[in-house]
Amino acid sequence: MPSDPRRRREYQARINRALDYIEAHLHEDLVLEEIARAAFFSPFHFHRIFSGLMGEPVSQFVHRLRLERAAFLLKAHPRRSVTRIAMECGYGNHAAFSRAFRAAFGSTPSEWRRSCGDVAENDTNQSKESTTQGKDGKEKGGSASYPGGERHHHRTPPSRRSDMASELEMDIRVEDLPETTIAYVRHVGPYAGDSGLFAELFGRLFQWAGPRSLINFPETQMLSIYHDDPNVTEESKLRLSVGISVPEDTEVTGEVGRMTLAGGRYAQARFELSPHEYEAAWTKVYGEWLPESGYVPADGLSFERYLNNPEEHPEGKHIVEICVPVQPL
Repeated sequence: MPSDPRRRREYQARINRALDYIEAHLHEDLVLEEIARAAFFSPFHFHRIFSGLMGEPVSQFVHRLRLERAAFLLKAHPRRSVTRIAMECGYGNHAAFSRAFRAAFGSTPSEWRRSCGDVAENDTNQSKESTTQGKDGKEKGGSASYPGGERHHHRTPPSRRSDMASELEMDIRVEDLPETTIAYVRHVGPYAGDSGLFAELFGRLFQWAGPRSLINFPETQMLSIYHDDPNVTEESKLRLSVGISVPEDTEVTGEVGRMTLAGGRYAQARFELSPHEYEAAWTKVYGEWLPESGYVPADGLSFERYLNNPEEHPEGKHIVEICVPVQPL
């Protein structure tokens, strides 16, 4: 029997629900039956389905995600105790956390934190790639309308990233944002520099949203959400969600999932960028603004919000807001 892409996408959509559940409850004791229930799978079959689609068992995925989150928190919150971070990432005690962290990263949590201090000014926190599409919702197939596909993480030398960041103009404000419901299509794997991938993802999302009258610019927000830090997570396991804002009661189907971006205080940095300048923009926010701002990143997802169709800009620029949840230092 020939394979049916629609059936595979339905399976992937259910696994995405499991990933969302795990991410939201990472600090808790996660039970396989509850994760399977969130994905509408029988617990008996869920483990094999998850391993087959994600390339690793559920327990290994949870273990990896907790350690990668801890690595981010150690870097982003230098004043937060290692024990507190261990608890926030689901570890019952400092010793167990330290053993697991050393096994994964080859250093103790404290050593990792000190090493991050040497390079923090040149790193973007979370990969935070980007994408944009024409306001008409039509697929642009790798054109400049998808800036996320042009991001080149780990390819620009740190000194050049810093120079490019200094040259960028940025308008930044800190204010509260409301909770927002997002309909998304998710990708797991490499994405940096792949404009065709971003075009395909947004094309599939808009193909679903258009007939449901969910594309209503300028009210509809277009976003890219990056769940992992590419400085920590293997490229093959990076998670990217491209999405649009939708009413909270929107029913999703097929490969399209629904998630909630937490409300709260965000730094919102506005840029007009050429496609190759996204990495420098994130460097400017994390390497220049944050250390002088009196804020640190808060727990939560950062994202990019796209405010124009670059093809309508006289210089072909992408008007973008980089949004980072923050809290006082």
